This record gives sequence, structure tokens and C-alpha cells, in this order.
Amino acid sequence: MSNQEINREEQKKQTQKLVHRLVMAIDEEPDKFNNYYDLGALLTRLNDFEQAEELFMKALGIFEKKSDAKAVNLLNYGLGNVYYSVGKTSEAIKQYNKIDDAKLKADSYLMLAQSYMKQKNYQQAVAYGLTAHDLRPQDPEINQAIGDSLLALGEFKQAKNYYDLILKRHPGRADTQFNRGLVAMVLGEPYQDYLNQSQQLDPDYYAQSEKRISDIEHFLQKQSGQDK
Repeated sequence: MSNQEINREEQKKQTQKLVHRLVMAIDEEPDKFNNYYDLGALLTRLNDFEQAEELFMKALGIFEKKSDAKAVNLLNYGLGNVYYSVGKTSEAIKQYNKIDDAKLKADSYLMLAQSYMKQKNYQQAVAYGLTAHDLRPQDPEINQAIGDSLLALGEFKQAKNYYDLILKRHPGRADTQFNRGLVAMVLGEPYQDYLNQSQQLDPDYYAQSEKRISDIEHFLQKQSGQDK
């Protein structure tokens, strides 16, 4: 058995132990909603979506009867994440829209923005992204969602502002560096350093995204052809 296989086997054992521990925690304290959320979130990360959905639905049934708003908000968020992960974005949006807990608002607005991005409804994505931004202006995930939506809408100057905001504090993001490079191409700015950074940071991401460079080049060629 190779070292990689040994590490994978060890990780699997540790994960199984953690799942077992969380199941035991629910059995011992069935009134503690965080235990249900933690197990559901772990199952979601493990791609065990069916069990995660079942658990969140069961927990919601318990805590809705108790009229425990804090629990219901968190569990709705968890269930929304399950639906988002499997591509059921309309279902995810329904769950996120139920959330009225102040502590979860920024997260739920971000997930709404990302859900609308998946649906290619970029105007709505920008609207929810900006609402999340009002609550957490320095959050790189929120700024990335806004920047990417603006980029998709062709609002390149606005997208640039949000990417620059991220890169001040988080220069190690391959996706931000890459998209900032695309924006720079369109705006006639030096762009190669951004693309080089992205390639160095995450060669796989760069390889998957490289076609977008030629798409932008074709877009610019068309634009210059129309300008003549």
C-alpha cells in the first residue's frame, strides 16, 4: 500500500470516527440543534447528500415544533447548502430566503448571490452580493461573487474594483488573479502578471479556465472590427 493510500485510509477512519461522535452527541443531547447542524454539514462535505437532507428535514421538524427560531434559521441554512451542492438552486434559494437571523444574514445573502450565479441570473446575483457586501465589505467570497457577476454582465470597470479589493488582502487567490487578468485585457491594462500568478497558484484551475482568455481575445477582435 502506497503512502497516499495509507493517508486516504487514515482520513477515512478519522471521518468515520467524527461522524460516529456527532451521531452519539445527538443521541446524548437531542435538544442541542448545533449537533444536528454539524453532522448535516459534515455529511454535505462528504457528498452524502441524501442523508444530509434527511437529517436536516428531521431536525427542522423537531425544532419548528419547539418554535426555536435560532435553530430553524441555522438548519434552513444547512438544508439550503445541501440543495446548492446538488445543483437544486431554486430549492436552495427558498431555504436561504427563510433566514432572518442577523448573524446568518451575510452568509445567506452570499449563498443567494452564488445560487443566482449558477442560474446565470447575474443581475440578481449582484443585488444580493451588494447586500452581503454592506454587512461584510472585506469578505473575499462576497467580493468575488460580485466581481464575477459584474464580469459576466460586461461591467468590467466595476468588476475591477471588487477584484482589487480582494487582492489587497488575499493575493493568493488563483480565481481572483485570473479574472482580474481578463478584466485588464478588456480595459487595455497590463494583464500577463495576473495570469502568471493564477497559473503558479493553481495550475489545474488555470488549465480549466484558459479557454476564457481566447474568448476575451475574440471579443476584443470583434470590438476592434466594429470600431473601424
